[in-house]
Amino acid sequence: MKFWEGEGEVMTDWQVAVIDESQTGGWFVLHCRQQFFCSAHGPLWRRDGRERQLEGVLSEQGIGYWQGEPVFVLELSEALAAPLPGGYWKGLRQFLVEGDRPAFRLLGYAAQIATWARQHRFCGGCGVALQPLAGQRAMACPACHVHFYPRLSPSIIVLVTRGDHLLLARSPRFANGMYSTLAGFVEPGESIEACVHREVAEEVAVRVENLRYVTSQSWPFPHSLMLGFHADYAGGEIVPQPEEIVDARWFALDQLPLLPPPGSISRYLIDLYLAHRQGHAEPPLPP
Repeated sequence: MKFWEGEGEVMTDWQVAVIDESQTGGWFVLHCRQQFFCSAHGPLWRRDGRERQLEGVLSEQGIGYWQGEPVFVLELSEALAAPLPGGYWKGLRQFLVEGDRPAFRLLGYAAQIATWARQHRFCGGCGVALQPLAGQRAMACPACHVHFYPRLSPSIIVLVTRGDHLLLARSPRFANGMYSTLAGFVEPGESIEACVHREVAEEVAVRVENLRYVTSQSWPFPHSLMLGFHADYAGGEIVPQPEEIVDARWFALDQLPLLPPPGSISRYLIDLYLAHRQGHAEPPLPP
């Protein structure tokens, strides 16, 4: 199943929408804990009644239109070995690593909505089962009359530079040998800029200045919005934050370590700086 036609950056074949599950026809995707069940043609399955026979479906959400046809995401309670014949489970990150930009856009949105639906089946105040709010992407409590909307967690990610050197760090969760830019979640009551200064100070104990906003990326792992910055080094010695950073150091432009995969905002920030310093064309924006 091809997700994309042409070379443009605008996904004209995909339109986000709230669709009632009673609508017939179209496509569906199967999701469970950051994985999608795919056939040899991709993650889209024809909505022909088979979805009604599946076991362990927690929710069904109409998420938009693909080439004019409705698309639904079904959230499964567990990743069954073979919910449909002739398929296999594939992680959302793999679509990003493989550079499948249009699939990552569509499935990233589907994953966020499916995860939200899984986590908002009951009211957190009284425990009553929540009901879909007609015409909106929301769940409503019939007892408390509280509405629950999809969660979005803003976070910053920043490349700190000092001339021809980049400050990169390793998290214990990274692949062996990989270094990346610094990142962290925005705290309540905190501005984006204050978050950049705080996270850099916490993770590596240095000071930064001259913050420049670069770009953003939806990061559906599970529901972040990454706001990308570039900042100049202003002083201090690197001291990695215990338990969060296993190593951090300055890297010369021609001696960079293993980096995050193309398509991630972290890699974009790095590649963009390299392009500017070396006089090369700017890389494509992340999906």
